[in-house]
Amino acid sequence: QVQLVESGGGLVQAGGSLRLSCKLSGSVFAIGTMGYYRQAPGKERELVAVIGLDGATNYAGSVKGRFTISRDNGKDEVYLQMNSLKPEDTAVYYCNARIRRTARYPELDYWGQGTQVTVSS
Repeated sequence: QVQLVESGGGLVQAGGSLRLSCKLSGSVFAIGTMGYYRQAPGKERELVAVIGLDGATNYAGSVKGRFTISRDNGKDEVYLQMNSLKPEDTAVYYCNARIRRTARYPELDYWGQGTQVTVSS
């Protein structure tokens, strides 16, 4: 069974840092773009950062310069380093990956279970 297993998150004061990790569990044919999205209460899920297989990155304007996304293709892991956290960063953060399970399967979106990040003022 293919799963994205998230770790990290928690409660931190404004200005602090947290690091999220997400690891693929299970064997797949290929992994494409990986990233993080977040959803705050009463709001829609939004993109935080994505990283391509070649390391190219894209960030939401609200986190640019504070968050850094990286990946380890050998370990099938993606990481989100979050610095200078603000109360408005409070949300459930979801790991995402575009995965082809086998050569005959199309590329599909897979999601992690979500991890809560709470930033106190």
